[in-house]
Amino acid sequence: MARQKTYPHELIGKKVKVVTSSNNANLGITGTLVDETKNTFVIETDKGLKTILKNNITIVLCETGTQIAGRDISKRPEDRVKG
Repeated sequence: MARQKTYPHELIGKKVKVVTSSNNANLGITGTLVDETKNTFVIETDKGLKTILKNNITIVLCETGTQIAGRDISKRPEDRVKG
């Protein structure tokens, strides 16, 4: 079975934007990713901290334009980074 490619880098501190979401209230949220758990992202926006479920969204890294589906990285960040 082929190993699924995930985003192997640290995301905390990156500027991100939510581009797709099953919850319309999350669409367009832009800010700095300040925390990540197995199932959530915490994004610091101009209006405060927003906690968003990974499985429901796709984010774009503002620096590179890389698009990442949250369901593809639904694991603990320390496990994802080490491979």
